[in-house]
Amino acid sequence: MIQPRRIYDMGLPHRAVTVFCYLCRCANKKGVCYPAVRTIAKDISLCRSTVFKALNDLERHGLITRTHRFHPSGAKRSSLYKITGEITKGGDG
Repeated sequence: MIQPRRIYDMGLPHRAVTVFCYLCRCANKKGVCYPAVRTIAKDISLCRSTVFKALNDLERHGLITRTHRFHPSGAKRSSLYKITGEITKGGDG
């Protein structure tokens, strides 16, 4: 279980912590969200390549899983992100 402050003690790059916090804020009660990389980048003022690196960092550390999504026509949609570590809201952790 990852506590809110513990995310800072995991040795992750700042970009990964920032993107993780963003995904947690977007996620529903099941820990699922699907913002586009372009949206993430715009909302937290990072370039898209930095967001991709951060997502790779988070996947490598087992904090998220990514599922690629496609339209029925075959066009690519935003990925679905699942927070795999439990984050408690509020408190000191």
